[in-house]
Amino acid sequence: MTQTIGIIGSGLVGGSLARLAVGAGYNVVLSNSRGPETISGLVQELGPLARAGTVDEAIAAGDIVALPLPLASFEALPAEKLAGKIVLDQTNYYPEFWRNTELDSLALTSSELVQRHLKDSIVIKGLHNFDWNHMYSNARPKGDAERTTIPVAGNDDGAKRIMTQFLESVGYDVVDAGSLAESWRIEPGTPIYFWPYAPVMPDGLTEDAEKRYYLEAPVPPVSPETARKMIDSAVRPEPVGGTLAGMPPAHVAIFLELASGNTVQK
Repeated sequence: MTQTIGIIGSGLVGGSLARLAVGAGYNVVLSNSRGPETISGLVQELGPLARAGTVDEAIAAGDIVALPLPLASFEALPAEKLAGKIVLDQTNYYPEFWRNTELDSLALTSSELVQRHLKDSIVIKGLHNFDWNHMYSNARPKGDAERTTIPVAGNDDGAKRIMTQFLESVGYDVVDAGSLAESWRIEPGTPIYFWPYAPVMPDGLTEDAEKRYYLEAPVPPVSPETARKMIDSAVRPEPVGGTLAGMPPAHVAIFLELASGNTVQK
């Protein structure tokens, strides 16, 4: 039986996730806060396995419901409609955009915050620790020597197995990083966050050449053994949360260019 992935958020990350899912044979229902008509071009590009819907329709259809969203929007999620669903939490905490005192005090991880709001859902942290471009371009079939490894965290072993099967089918090996309370080990500022999934940049490139290289260069794979070592060696960052200054400069330049409405030239 073909599963359906409901996606709340149709931006760069949501679009990359949809491409991965459709490529692996999943049905996809994409949604956003602006309405299905705003996603028609993306859905046409994705083909017959994808359709646009309202947020409620994406939730109802999804065997897994993904949240490629800014963390600040978590309280707007309809908790009662997500009850009983396995939820893929792709959010990350970046205090320069939105602050939360419970996260700053280390009382909770960001995924625990999401889980508390979605009290009747099963939240699994994953597919959050690299950008939209490499989320798609780093994926490889099972058995490929260049296949890389990503982490998941969650409180429900059965849901983690289901999520692992999904992530393995779209192109990744998976390691278990523990519970949501331990998901700080895979959050911004830890060894497995972002940098291992981005290309090493050569010196001497112009700004435009650096951005092209960042988007197009291959990234060496992370083995399951290396991923496990990075997770186990993590020290909880203080202060908590990511910063743009802590990201690859080429990524930040592309992000700001896209945010301003300009097109990045490949």
